[in-house]
Amino acid sequence: MGAAESCHGQMPLTAVRGVCEDADAEAQPHQRTNPRRQPDDQARGSDRSTIDCGQNAGVLAPDLPIHTERLVLRWYESGDYDALHAIISRADVNRFLYTEPRDEDETAELLARKMGKTELLDEDDWLSVAVCLRETGELVGETLLHWVSEKHKVGEIGFMFHPDHHGRGYATEAARPLMGFGFEACGFHRIIGRLEARNAASARVLEKLGMRREALLIENEWVKGEWQSEMDYAILEREWRAQRDLSRA
Repeated sequence: MGAAESCHGQMPLTAVRGVCEDADAEAQPHQRTNPRRQPDDQARGSDRSTIDCGQNAGVLAPDLPIHTERLVLRWYESGDYDALHAIISRADVNRFLYTEPRDEDETAELLARKMGKTELLDEDDWLSVAVCLRETGELVGETLLHWVSEKHKVGEIGFMFHPDHHGRGYATEAARPLMGFGFEACGFHRIIGRLEARNAASARVLEKLGMRREALLIENEWVKGEWQSEMDYAILEREWRAQRDLSRA
């Protein structure tokens, strides 16, 4: 689900609802996972804020690291355990997710899966990109991209940030280049974002990304002992391109 960029810790800045990487989570719609192997290391990245794509026999892989104005987007590493656990072990971060706070073993398993997700091979695969502060290297969150449908050319964006770093626009800044990768390299026609309807701060992030609200599904899922509602956002490739060209003018 989406996040709380400007609510001063009252809501967690958490991954958009449909993107779930926990293979052991209780079955819910949009929660399938296809972990992939860690690809061979390769030379990556330069000082830029758009993502190039390396393609091998149908493999779609963003060329990381990416440097934005304040952030560095890179692959997860084994040394990220403490920073990741500090995020996903919190009850407030999991408030609007399907998951519960993770213990140490669960964090280690999840980090291993994240480290293995560095390419899109097929429908329902997803990428998880660590987001670090450019000045200090501190890992403050992540952004995710999910390949929802090959036939319909649909992707899904997600994000999750530590509450100490809310209200600074990091989720918006980090998600933009990954959306560009989805449209330009993956050829998506449409990118969506799904979130629990009470997560207004996440909705604001999606709106800052140029997405529009298309649906409010009232009490469509039974989650954590209650009926929860869902808001669905989306943007088309031509709309994203028009906004990008306008910002460059």
